[in-house]
Amino acid sequence: MPEGPSIVILREQAEGFVGRTITHASGNSKDVDYPALAGQPIVALRSWGKHFLIQLPDRALRIHLLMFGSYRINERKDAQPRLSLGFDDGEEFNFYTCSVKTLPPDLDAQYDWSADVMSDQWDAKAALKKLRAKPDMLVCDATLDQEIFSGAGNIFKNEVLFRIRVHPLSKVGALSAAKQRELVEQMRVYAFDFLRWKKAFVLKQHWLAHTRRICPRCDIPFHKAHLGKTQRRSFFCVKCQKQYPPALTPARSGSTRQSQRTPPAS
Repeated sequence: MPEGPSIVILREQAEGFVGRTITHASGNSKDVDYPALAGQPIVALRSWGKHFLIQLPDRALRIHLLMFGSYRINERKDAQPRLSLGFDDGEEFNFYTCSVKTLPPDLDAQYDWSADVMSDQWDAKAALKKLRAKPDMLVCDATLDQEIFSGAGNIFKNEVLFRIRVHPLSKVGALSAAKQRELVEQMRVYAFDFLRWKKAFVLKQHWLAHTRRICPRCDIPFHKAHLGKTQRRSFFCVKCQKQYPPALTPARSGSTRQSQRTPPAS
């Protein structure tokens, strides 16, 4: 699933369509009135987290690329697009295998831009307040919570928790105030590291934990497990990533089986 920095790249690549008038539109989304799009100018292109937003005078289109979505600018795939926008000079903007929804045009009334880890309006204090309001939440879920860290995904989770040396099964409320602040800070920092590396086509080369087998700090095997409510893959080191509060029965060092599960609620 594309994470926030990838949607920022999409927005930047498509900036040339702002101010252009759609001459024809097609696709197979049931939520879009395609004939009504013809003749409408693109007022703005915006992004919020994993949402790409096309703002028109009387509506907006929200594109979510889901797990396997993609887009093409001035070219096509050998597949039917979910949304295709054409312009008078033959240029086109195509989206595939994604979700397309029609929204009211006032996006400011619908989105909290301060929650987007890549937004100029990002509010770290508000994120910290929302994080602290969920003391029983596991950090592996908190890092994926779009109301707190819009745009963050599984790569963020694994890389940031490794950076700050926190075990994914830690509870938010068990972290020290300093560690909570560090988590919020590094989610923002990593977002722009991700963006820079993605643009340079070297993102995977900089992964320290995500999909890795050996901890680069401790030189022991990472644990791999589907954790938390989201059951997304976690890669973590039981030696250098501390669990808060400590586990009653520490996991065996070196295990890479998917044996770690969220503890049952007491």
